[in-house]
Amino acid sequence: MPILTIHHKTEYRYARPVSFGEHRIMLRPRDGYDLRLIGEALTIEPTPTAIRWIRDVFGNTVGIVKFAAQSDRLVFDSKVKVDHRPVRGLHLSPEDYAYLHPFAYDDDEMPDLALSINRSFDDPDRKIELWARQFVRNTGQMRTQDLLADITHAIKRDFVYRRRYEPGVQTPLETLRSGMGTCRDFALFMIEAVRSLGYAARFVSGYLHVRGSGNERVGGGSTHAWVQVYLPSAGWVEFDPTNGIVGNRDLIRVAIAREPQQAIPLWGSYTGEASDHLEMKVNISVVSEAGA
Repeated sequence: MPILTIHHKTEYRYARPVSFGEHRIMLRPRDGYDLRLIGEALTIEPTPTAIRWIRDVFGNTVGIVKFAAQSDRLVFDSKVKVDHRPVRGLHLSPEDYAYLHPFAYDDDEMPDLALSINRSFDDPDRKIELWARQFVRNTGQMRTQDLLADITHAIKRDFVYRRRYEPGVQTPLETLRSGMGTCRDFALFMIEAVRSLGYAARFVSGYLHVRGSGNERVGGGSTHAWVQVYLPSAGWVEFDPTNGIVGNRDLIRVAIAREPQQAIPLWGSYTGEASDHLEMKVNISVVSEAGA
């Protein structure tokens, strides 16, 4: 159970002093049985006039920051320490309701899950659904955990990871057509794929702990994205298609949302010319005190 220290620093530079509108930040990891926040510090420059903390509709911790001073530099510097307790894999027993694919969600759960089952992108030729259905074998006899693990590992195996710094995500059909994308693109693609099979799925943004220089995992050094799928008896289970991870090992949740645009770590505005913005730098490190 390693203690992880996460340092996330975002710095904006401008050609001249500008004024800043309201900024919203989602940088605080979500506490739970498998992740406990044990220390945090946040430094903002210039000094804000007010910081107000709320929980959004998904239960994410959001900081609302207001400024009065002008500056040619804006910095958000977050340091947190967490006790991370990995849950490896997905293990459903034959007695569990969702053990075999397909299954139906309980009527009592459907009102809360419906929007996470509805697909968000047009798929007129059912290309994403057909891609997902290739993993369904012996309908009625296939284990749910095998189906979801196969989809996770297939994205890791068959798609090419490409780091992209522009905001936003590409459409799932573009990810399928090109065979490449970022962790955000792969997460959105898997969400649409499993939703096409009737599963409730949602987008997760957070951090990835990369162990050692020889580790093959990708997505470290920046914010990371993956998927949660809801399964009766197991709850919301983590799947990282970028790295083929089933379970939460090395994944530190910060924000959970139905769609990627609802889980942006930092956003806000400034008053000035577009040319005033010179650069944005983001530096992220996730270090284990135990060396695990």
